[in-house]
Amino acid sequence: MDPYRPSPESIKEPPLSLSDRLRHLGPSLILSAAIVGSGELIATTTLGAKAGFITFWLIIIGCMIKVMVQLAFGKHTLLTGETAMKAFNDLPGIRTKRANWAVWSMSLMMVLKLLQMGGIIGGVAIILNIALPFLPITIWAAFSALLVAFLVSQGYYRFIEKFSIFMIAFFTLFTFTTLFFLQFTPYALEWTEIKSGLTFQLPKASLAFAFGAFGITGVGGDEIIHYNYWCLEKGYAAYSGKPDQSAEWQRRVKGWLKVMNLDALIAMVIYTTVTAAFYLLGAAVLYKSGNIPEGYGMIDALSTIYTETLGPNARLFFLAGAFVVLFSTLFASLAAWTRQFADLFGQLGLVDFFNTSERIKVIKKLSWVLPLIWVSLFLFIEKPVFMVLLGGIVGSVILFLVVGAVLYFRYRRTSIEFKPTLAYDILLILSSISIIGIGIYGIVKLF
Repeated sequence: MDPYRPSPESIKEPPLSLSDRLRHLGPSLILSAAIVGSGELIATTTLGAKAGFITFWLIIIGCMIKVMVQLAFGKHTLLTGETAMKAFNDLPGIRTKRANWAVWSMSLMMVLKLLQMGGIIGGVAIILNIALPFLPITIWAAFSALLVAFLVSQGYYRFIEKFSIFMIAFFTLFTFTTLFFLQFTPYALEWTEIKSGLTFQLPKASLAFAFGAFGITGVGGDEIIHYNYWCLEKGYAAYSGKPDQSAEWQRRVKGWLKVMNLDALIAMVIYTTVTAAFYLLGAAVLYKSGNIPEGYGMIDALSTIYTETLGPNARLFFLAGAFVVLFSTLFASLAAWTRQFADLFGQLGLVDFFNTSERIKVIKKLSWVLPLIWVSLFLFIEKPVFMVLLGGIVGSVILFLVVGAVLYFRYRRTSIEFKPTLAYDILLILSSISIIGIGIYGIVKLF
């Protein structure tokens, strides 16, 4: 079965019970593996180190408000079976012979996002150099690139899903163990501190970090786009069959939409709680000690969260956990970016994305090419925190495009049979307004 080409043979009845639906979760869990990495370990803790508890509210909102946009994009995927770049290419507006303004805009932003991944691969290399200093950071960076390239080039959807779930379980346990033991140190959290972070203040001195963290934490614009591919490869659209608008097709789509909604909401709970935990660790330890993660010293600064909490012997525990957290982002992001770039090339007429063998070949090649670009950017710039936060700002801009596309899908391409409830529409509008409002506010303040 080719998940990108629904057929009568691919049809599968949707599960009816909660337990059966839980067995079909997966796409959002892959997103969680990508989300809880650069955004949480680097950007979120750095924002906590810079601003203290005062911007805690922004992190929580950043995780929660985007899920409605994610669900709306996923719904469009199930109703049409379109890939993300195909959906963008069908938006109204100026177009060239091959693609429209949305596809060309996304192409530019995809290139800029390479900087973020370069920063993450740099973080992985720094961790490995600290743990095993007999090799320089440059060698570890190259090793990390080759390792993630090998894993993704060999792995299909099920492997990617299972490996992502394993990493989620590890770093969730790792983070909450640390937060628990924090309460037995001089950095113990107090309710008054947490409460101060829920007052909706946004200090100008920390604005760049806050804006970048908002773009990375939770489901970013690129993750919402990537969700399209994972929903397709999980089989949600293929199981529904060709979108022939028949009563049977509509019934199956509605059933698989329930599975997708559950998938997204459970993942949101996971990454929101883990993100909140990372932020509180950064605010409690790094802010109070004045230790700001920067440059090659980023990992040393972050490690104090754990050594101050669990003692000096916790350093190796931290390095292992930090490696898994960042490597999970490399792994899940590379798997998604290979598909998005291949889809982009298909829309530009460079490859036939819907030819199964050709698509697989292009994805395998990109699995090697993209990590080599990432590592080259890191070795040239050598500022992983800056690279990650810049990627977060680009992610915020991508969100604008995604929000516009989702609203167009909802009000111009959703048939009457799938018209959502009033509550759904209200939440989608509030989510869209919040994303655009916070994004514009951040841009104005930055410039």
